Amino acid sequence: MEKDSSKFTNAFNRFEEWRNNVSKTASDKIGEELNLGSDTKKDATIDIEKLNIYIQNNHILKDISLQLHDKKITCIIGPSGCGKTTLLKSINRMIDTTEHVRVEGRVFVDGEDIYDKKAEITHIRKKIGLLSQRPTPLPMSIYDNITFGCRIHGMRNKKTLDKVVEKYLHATGLWDEVKDRLHTPASALSIGQQQRLCLARGLAVEPQFILADESTSALDPISSKNIEDLFMKLRERYGIIMVTHTLRQALRIADYVVFMYMGEMIEQGTADELFNHPKHELTKQYLSGVFS
Repeated sequence: MEKDSSKFTNAFNRFEEWRNNVSKTASDKIGEELNLGSDTKKDATIDIEKLNIYIQNNHILKDISLQLHDKKITCIIGPSGCGKTTLLKSINRMIDTTEHVRVEGRVFVDGEDIYDKKAEITHIRKKIGLLSQRPTPLPMSIYDNITFGCRIHGMRNKKTLDKVVEKYLHATGLWDEVKDRLHTPASALSIGQQQRLCLARGLAVEPQFILADESTSALDPISSKNIEDLFMKLRERYGIIMVTHTLRQALRIADYVVFMYMGEMIEQGTADELFNHPKHELTKQYLSGVFS
């Protein structure tokens, strides 16, 4: 079985070489533009303790305990329907929008219990941004998309907002592409550009963590590579927790990997540990393609 895992590790090398060569110019440009200034925020963690989630009496997440790290990329993998997205939504309380949901257990973000009755949802979602599977630009201009969250949190000065827009469009490699049409509808952008715009919108409120729910699955290979490159740069400042169905993607970018199956966390560890030396038989079977 370990031989199968090693074969998997090397199976996509030729595709990666092609994609890397094609996207090298764009990736270099993003790297050059990503200048978010000095990082003075202290490292934070997300601590999940005995989390159970029930939806219409179905036990979706089962006794999950997990620590997620700042300034690291953690990829959550597992077959469809195993609870990956539910886990992600529980971390910033987007799960609250699900009907007939019941949550047991605790989730601490930088020491704050987000399920405490006194916790403020707006404050929680400022600290934890979410990038969805498909781009979700707001029905307004590019400029207003970026400043939307800032205005909600009280930022009103026009010069300050202008700087925020330029800073985070630079950070996501969009500035040169859209700087002459900031007040045109965001819906006119390509799908790949829309996803980067949504990321810029999330970054503009300065979160501590970024949640990404299969955020490259709707993109072409080059746009997907650009988002991955952004995540690799952004982890210098933010913790990134990413759900992915693509094992190749997790292998490329993850620092840590969590494997889930049937609502349970089966195994977690560094990417090297989990991909090259999996301990649980279910993990070995999943990595070798016995089920998906």
